[in-house]
Amino acid sequence: MTYDLIIIGAGPGGLTAGIYSRTRLMNTLIIDAAEVGGQLVSLYPDKAIENYPGYERVQARKLSDKFYAQAESLGCEIRDKEKVNDIKDGNEELIVISDKGEYHSRSVIIATGMGMFKPKKMGCKGEDEYENKGLCYILPPKEELIGKKIVVFGGGNSAIEMALIADSVTETTIVHRRNEFRCDEANTLALNRSNIKAIMSSELVSVNGDDTVRSVTLKRGDEEFEEKADLVVILIGISSDLEDLKRWELELTKEGLLKVDDSMRTSRKGIFACGDIIDYEGKYKQIITACGEAATAANSAYKFVKKPYWA
Repeated sequence: MTYDLIIIGAGPGGLTAGIYSRTRLMNTLIIDAAEVGGQLVSLYPDKAIENYPGYERVQARKLSDKFYAQAESLGCEIRDKEKVNDIKDGNEELIVISDKGEYHSRSVIIATGMGMFKPKKMGCKGEDEYENKGLCYILPPKEELIGKKIVVFGGGNSAIEMALIADSVTETTIVHRRNEFRCDEANTLALNRSNIKAIMSSELVSVNGDDTVRSVTLKRGDEEFEEKADLVVILIGISSDLEDLKRWELELTKEGLLKVDDSMRTSRKGIFACGDIIDYEGKYKQIITACGEAATAANSAYKFVKKPYWA
């Protein structure tokens, strides 16, 4: 069987591309190396999203479920926990090779987000020792936070949003190494209105405890001081594994992301891309941005495969 389109990645961008391809009745397969939903479910499933049009406020996992249900209802074939290892050129087609099989397609959209990402670490004393013993990189479900003193590290939107979730059920502190946050103003306002204790211009020296975390040692200037903690949550970003892009012989930007034109075409014929995996001047990494790029990529793939008279 030869598909019209194979989409690599089942986050918001990949699922949106699938939705748009199916409105064109393209035979579409979506493959994801992890769980369907991308970062919405992998990094912050409980996060409240307030800037996606049509929803005043929606939990990340629930928004992901909506994407998934719509793509599936329109006829997308979706496979998760299947890693794509290579994309080879065939005879007027592309051959997508995964760890579970080989698929033939007339076009491909790469929507892998930041790839097989992993959380960035602080590199401090005790961090590795207490991982999963009171130190984590994803906020646990709210019911597991009750009664604990939570200390969150980070200064971006994700850190503040997770701290706000924790603050709704327990005592919460946020620590940032700079003197101001780098988040949306609405999040700063929400933080200022909350009961969260903010410790600014401070760095993490060590995570301390016995069989579990008991405190953290912080440093501000030349002063070191201790803050009690039952749970440390580090949210300072993610490191990406984008080695696949090099192996797939695609042209990259100086940041190591995919280079595309305004039709979301990559340097290889028949391969398009969208979402966080691509880069261009003025790129704004948001869910809505990935979805817009996905619609363009799907339309470009349709024109490439079907060659309508108006294209």
